[in-house]
Amino acid sequence: MIVLGIDPGLATTGYGVLISRGGKVKMLGLGVINTNPGEPVPLRLKILSDKLNILVNKYNPNIVVLEKIFFCKNVKTAMIIGEAIGAISVTCANLSIDIVEYTPLEIKQAIVGYGLATKAQMQKMLQRLLCLDEIPKPDDAADALAVALTHIYSYKLKKRIAQMTK
Repeated sequence: MIVLGIDPGLATTGYGVLISRGGKVKMLGLGVINTNPGEPVPLRLKILSDKLNILVNKYNPNIVVLEKIFFCKNVKTAMIIGEAIGAISVTCANLSIDIVEYTPLEIKQAIVGYGLATKAQMQKMLQRLLCLDEIPKPDDAADALAVALTHIYSYKLKKRIAQMTK
């Protein structure tokens, strides 16, 4: 299974691509999609969609997973992130790829085992779990890797439970 994890944003969208095969997980790609804040929002959303399309064609993921935004102190920021999620959702729908969302709490619990883990703790654990030479950077890309790994763990657990209840 190939999972494309996304940490959505308009200025910076992080992505991380993992493959799970034979009980092992390996990182295939990591990075960010940046858009220019000086450009009109519709153009920035198009750029995000176009670059996501390129990533999907390159990695051919089975699923796209997002960090779910469930709170935001700043309404304007929430609206902007919502627009980015909309662009991502439409792109995935056009490519017939399902999307799953996980909250930051679910992600932290899956990766570190503690819902209030810091970014540094998350990144160090990602480095260990994925056998990376360095801590994954930048932060947005590391967050995307974390959501992808959360899905792999969740999928494995759901699969085991389904097998046990047959």
